[in-house]
Amino acid sequence: MVDAYAMLDTAAGTTDDVCQSLHDAEGIVEVYAIAGDFDVIVELTGDDPRDLLETVTDTIRPLEGVGTTRTYICID
Repeated sequence: MVDAYAMLDTAAGTTDDVCQSLHDAEGIVEVYAIAGDFDVIVELTGDDPRDLLETVTDTIRPLEGVGTTRTYICID
């Protein structure tokens, strides 16, 4: 099992919609609106790193309002 965190930059006024859209998506454990350099943090899980890549590229990035993403894979 591989775990990761994705940080999302969202367009003004879209943070809540992005969080709601991701809340029950496959491969996503938790979603939080945050304050700081990014607007949303997403906890991801999968059987291997390719699962994480698929979740980010097929589920997260296409959402309206999602801009820059940064993904951090847990090593322990």
